[in-house]
Amino acid sequence: MLNILLNRLGQSVLVLLGVSLLIFFSLHMTGDPAALMMPPGSSQQEIDTFRHSMGFDRPLLWQYSHYLGGVLHGDFGESLRYSQPVLALIAERLPATALLAVSALAWSSLLGLLLGIISALRPHSLWDLLCRLLAFSGQAIPVFWLGLLLILLFSLKLQWLPSSGYGTFAALVMPALSLGAFYMSAVARLTRASLLDVLQQDYIRTARAKGLSAWRIVVRHGLRNALIPVITVQGMYFASLLGGALVTEIIFAWPGIGRLAIQAIQNRDFPLVQAIVLLAAVVFVAINLLIDLLYLVLNPRIRL
Repeated sequence: MLNILLNRLGQSVLVLLGVSLLIFFSLHMTGDPAALMMPPGSSQQEIDTFRHSMGFDRPLLWQYSHYLGGVLHGDFGESLRYSQPVLALIAERLPATALLAVSALAWSSLLGLLLGIISALRPHSLWDLLCRLLAFSGQAIPVFWLGLLLILLFSLKLQWLPSSGYGTFAALVMPALSLGAFYMSAVARLTRASLLDVLQQDYIRTARAKGLSAWRIVVRHGLRNALIPVITVQGMYFASLLGGALVTEIIFAWPGIGRLAIQAIQNRDFPLVQAIVLLAAVVFVAINLLIDLLYLVLNPRIRL
């Protein structure tokens, strides 16, 4: 266990280092950062002064080492648009994105698992057809289109829910529904396929021959092994949601990290863009590491 953990931590450090290197040089390859960040109509002297103050006239390797040194000390720089530390800006938006991500993932996971289990236990039946139809519909409808339909129905027609806002349960319902629909479908389909495969294994036949109840066979023997690929998918989904649900946050004016990222790109706020991308990479790496450890708990054979 310790060797596996140390190996994964080493890989995670290399991945984060590569991401920081890639995003830093990618932004600087888009053109002169000083000219891009300065307002239109700025004089050449103002651009040169800004370039010198930001250190853009230094070699790129020096700039990257300086940036990396600041990151290692918890200093991600200051936003050019808001004149505040970028970590403070991200911290302000993180609770909104975390609330939306957890809500969307919670209902999509529960409903997806339920639909997948029903389909696997009753294959090629009417229940299987209905569950798969509901799952396919969630993936067939684009997130932005579903969000607009929900606003049209529940906000404009029925006037039950606000079309935008933050801080109340009513304002959370439609963003969470539209964001979680795609993930619910993916979980349902993956759960069905994985559970159908597990129920055909020899140890399941042995459990049936021993006279164990169907519920105990499915829950203790079948579902535990079938959940391994589902956990992988759910971990990646949750990481992407925490990275910022761009479309959903824009449609419902949700004050999260995704909307902040779009505003930072539009404002050519390089330090803020770098911090958001690096934060998303940290979330992906951390959840990947957690998934690897969960594998060892759910399936002890992997330790061998």
